[in-house]
Amino acid sequence: MEFFEEEIAAVPKPVNKILVVDDREDNLFSIETILDKEDYIITKANSGRAALKILLKEHDFTLILMDVQMPDLNGFETATLIYERDKLKHIPIIFITANDHGEENMFKGYQMGGVDYIYKPINPDLLRAKVSVYVELYNKNHQLMAQEQKLIAANKNLEREILERINSEEKVNRLNKQLMENINQLKVTNEELERFAYVASHDLQEPLRKIIIFGDRLVAKFRDPLGDEGQGLLERMMKASNRMQLLIKNLLAFSRSATNNNDSYQETPLNALLDGVLSDLEIQIEQKQAVFHIGELPTLYIIPGQFRQLFQNLVINALKFSKEDVPPEINIYSEKVKGMYLNDVPNAVMDQDYHRIIVKDNGIGFDQQYAEQIFTVFKRLHSFDEYEGTGIGLSICKKIIDQYNGSISAQSAINEGATFVITLPAAVTEKVPQAVQE
Repeated sequence: MEFFEEEIAAVPKPVNKILVVDDREDNLFSIETILDKEDYIITKANSGRAALKILLKEHDFTLILMDVQMPDLNGFETATLIYERDKLKHIPIIFITANDHGEENMFKGYQMGGVDYIYKPINPDLLRAKVSVYVELYNKNHQLMAQEQKLIAANKNLEREILERINSEEKVNRLNKQLMENINQLKVTNEELERFAYVASHDLQEPLRKIIIFGDRLVAKFRDPLGDEGQGLLERMMKASNRMQLLIKNLLAFSRSATNNNDSYQETPLNALLDGVLSDLEIQIEQKQAVFHIGELPTLYIIPGQFRQLFQNLVINALKFSKEDVPPEINIYSEKVKGMYLNDVPNAVMDQDYHRIIVKDNGIGFDQQYAEQIFTVFKRLHSFDEYEGTGIGLSICKKIIDQYNGSISAQSAINEGATFVITLPAAVTEKVPQAVQE
């Protein structure tokens, strides 16, 4: 109710115009003098016809004070003609009379549309009081009418907004349905591609093994008859075969990285897992004279085989892209942070805990503009002649981390080493990630 009253109060106050109709100038002057102190605009008419002429042009009067006894058209007749026009029916009329016409004539006046009577000689206080009442009533009606128009407009706007919202919701529902269909289709397509990659790679191995075996026999038994040129061509064939064998091996690893590899989820201390990886790579580490600084890593509820592959790819990457005559120095450590501080993780939950695992080296680095591209399958920043590899290792790392609702990113500059940052929800220490379960 208070809100409604405040809205009404906000409506501008109307101008109060009063039409005074009397055939005597002294009466007109007297009424104008009585009402002079009020904030009214007084318009005078000295006959019924003069009043009708004025009302043909103006119909925004607040009140009409009408003398009953006038020549030609009396007050009742004038009132009848006034109320024949729809635009004037809202104007209240107070009849002014010098005679007591009795109840019958008073009833006639009310029938004409009159709202009240004032008798002559006019009591100034009574006139001011009655005029004030009807002016106030007019103002309230005006405010209510204005408010009604505002409410009608507001309702129309609300109806339009509701309709737009309904249409938007229907559109969103359609888009969501289409999105789910696309996601399901994409999932099926990815599964088919993974199966194809696995089968194709597996089937390619057998003929490739025969090529390598027969190539080795040619080298062993027919080196001299082949001559220098033949031996060179054979060596190039064997290198290409070995490169293809590595590519097939990595393709198989990539296709298997999306599956559980028949392993089960286990609470796995990453320090112990990393020790195993470094032990497996002992020969390469010794050849490179690499130095490792290992910090304390978290214990995660994961498939150990996947993270063994993850660390192996990152360590091999650091060893491979080391500087000449500079022993590789590799730091691996972790930190625990809140989601609100992870500016590089778009979907981080503000109050959730995350593990960040950092693998930092002092190698040749790369241009930061390629930081995202290096996680794309087969993306290489160097030729095969410079550095061996297929461009699949980092793609496997990303694929593994994606399954745990995590992220992996790289920061680097040319000749300033590279830093790989793995971010995982701390909840991965408590239960199997939903994305992996599905």
